[in-house]
Amino acid sequence: MKVLFVASVFRHLKAFHTPFIHLLQEKGCEVWAAANGDFAARRMLEENGVKCVEITFSRNPLSKSNIVAYQQTKDLLRNEQFDLVHVHTPVAAFLTRIAFRNIKKGRMIYTAHGFHFFKGAPKRNWILFFIAERIVRKWTDAIIVMNSEDYKNASKLGFEKKKIFFTHGVGVDISSYNQSQKTVDEIKSALGIDKNSVVISCIAELNENKNHQFLLRNWKAICTECPDATLLLIGKGSKEQELREFSEKKLSNVKFLGYRKDVPDILKVTDIVTLLSKREGLPRSIMEAMSAEIPCIVTNTRGLRDLVVDGESGYVIEHDDDLHLRQSFISLIKDKSKRIRMGKCGFELVQPYDIKNVLKEYEAIYEKYLDKKK
Repeated sequence: MKVLFVASVFRHLKAFHTPFIHLLQEKGCEVWAAANGDFAARRMLEENGVKCVEITFSRNPLSKSNIVAYQQTKDLLRNEQFDLVHVHTPVAAFLTRIAFRNIKKGRMIYTAHGFHFFKGAPKRNWILFFIAERIVRKWTDAIIVMNSEDYKNASKLGFEKKKIFFTHGVGVDISSYNQSQKTVDEIKSALGIDKNSVVISCIAELNENKNHQFLLRNWKAICTECPDATLLLIGKGSKEQELREFSEKKLSNVKFLGYRKDVPDILKVTDIVTLLSKREGLPRSIMEAMSAEIPCIVTNTRGLRDLVVDGESGYVIEHDDDLHLRQSFISLIKDKSKRIRMGKCGFELVQPYDIKNVLKEYEAIYEKYLDKKK
């Protein structure tokens, strides 16, 4: 059996789909990957026995490079004749399904990591992405979703219920977030944090969607009430310089840590995790926090509200509700017993999202569609 994974960039496949690639390889499948860019991620996939093909996908649906990408994908599908094609990321998934329409062999699965059309999304998103998904639905044998709103929207696209699979995301290795050998004092010292600080971490790309400004504009008021609080921003992105300048001019106790490979260590010293995104699918950073028994403060956003139960495992804040945001942070910063209680609740809630469980969900889907010929 030959299986092809497709995404806009190899980094996406390496970060989120390596366990599923290994699952298929263990079943004797020959696994290929088609994506763009990121030599390091491609090399790691190849070192794990994946045959990689460069496709010039652009995340911008209107980019001219996607015309070339479409032809490259069409040639790949025609020449290799895969038994199963599993597509990810909106543009790459759309182009691949268009290219697949006249292929006589194989089945097509699409994982929606968060539709670009959702409640509160700009009208242009609904016009562009909803219509695009309607067009390629007929060449999609199954669709995998990971939050309740996307499940409803998959039905609106016209998918039969038997073709919609609601999984627990891409999974998280719960056991790995409680194994750091370093002490809390060692980690705090290395990060330049006072040992008595209450640490809030936000693990997210520094871009418009992740909405860091919502917290930063309220951070001064939070610190006035809780001067021992420290905010860690983990990640890089297009908004980094703007956010740094704002913080340096107006705020204290904010640290930009950039891209990190030691997230389990950082979580060990973290008391609260926050993610205030405008759009999400099912964010791994929140599942990681829950795995480490850390309470979370999030926005009332698809995917986030699927994970965090307001008042039980953290707080769910309406967008731009500055008062509730400040009150929630101040309440948790000041009350250690509440943090512990909410963290334990989150740990119980995250159990179905363990990678072992998610692998079983995907195994059942793969077996269903590898067993059929188109």
